[in-house]
Amino acid sequence: MLSKYSTVRQFGSAEVVIKKSRFIGHAKPAESEEEAVAFIEELKKKYWDATHNCSAYLIGERDQFQKALDDGEPSGTAGRPILEVIRNRGLKNVVVVVTRYFGGIMLGAGGLVRAYTDGAVVGIDAAEPIVNVLHREVIVDVDYTWYGKLENELRGRGFRVGDVAFTDRVRVQCLPEAGEAERFRDWITDLTQGQAAIETGEERYFIEGE
Repeated sequence: MLSKYSTVRQFGSAEVVIKKSRFIGHAKPAESEEEAVAFIEELKKKYWDATHNCSAYLIGERDQFQKALDDGEPSGTAGRPILEVIRNRGLKNVVVVVTRYFGGIMLGAGGLVRAYTDGAVVGIDAAEPIVNVLHREVIVDVDYTWYGKLENELRGRGFRVGDVAFTDRVRVQCLPEAGEAERFRDWITDLTQGQAAIETGEERYFIEGE
C-alpha cells in the first residue's frame, strides 16, 4: 500500500459557462474500475438530455486502470484533457465526468480542450482534494500506573489515538504513520520500561491534517 496519496474527499459538482455552453464538472473517489464505470453510467442517465458526458478515471497504486472517453466530441478534445487534469493534480482513485450542454457557438478543438480542462478543475475542486496517509494500528496495553504518562506523551508528540478501553488494565489504540510503526513500538517499550504489551494491527488511511 502507498504510504500516502492524493485523491478527493467526496462527490462534488460545479459549473462553468463558456461561450454559452454549460460545462458541469463532477468528481468523486473510486476504489475500483467498476465503481468508476458505474458512476459514469449513473451521470449519463441523470444528464440524459446533455449534448455530451465526457469522462476519465485514474485508479490503482500504479495507475493501472485509466481511461478517457470523449463521448462524441472530436477525438482527444475532452476525455484526454480531463485525464490530464487528474494526472497534473497528482490524484489517484478518482473519476471525473464533465457534462456539456451546447450553447450554439462552436469552440474549435483548442477551445474544447480548454473548456473540458476547466470543467474538470471545478469539479475536482468541488470534491475537495485531500491527502490520505497510511497508518498502522498499534495496541498498547498498560497498567493504570503507566496510563497518565503514556497519555501525556502521546498527546504531547501529536500521535493519533483511537479507542481507549478501561478494564483491569488500559488498552490504547495508537495510530502512528505506517512507516514509523516499528520506531513507535520501540519508543513505547522504552517509555514504559518494557512494561507495556504491544500488538500490531491493521493498516488504514487517514486524511492528512485531520
